[in-house]
Amino acid sequence: MRSRYSAFVLRDEAYLLRTWAAATRPRTVDFDPETRWTGLEVLDTTDGTLFHTTGTVTFAAHYTHAGEPGALRERSRFEKDGGAWVYVDGTFD
Repeated sequence: MRSRYSAFVLRDEAYLLRTWAAATRPRTVDFDPETRWTGLEVLDTTDGTLFHTTGTVTFAAHYTHAGEPGALRERSRFEKDGGAWVYVDGTFD
């Protein structure tokens, strides 16, 4: 989760697509040039250890958009694919 947040901060589309499950991966990632990510809070996790094949991360990603602060809150689902964790999808609060 932290690496994907960092990839959004850096607008690293290649990394984001590579760490996205093939079944739900978009063709491209649309970055909003007016959004500046300012911090990540991991609020909760379930499973996701070496012994699991799925897991979730609930987080708040803080940002400013056109100078106004905000936060995106999501519960993300991850699964192991070939030994690597990939993002499947998420639900927003």
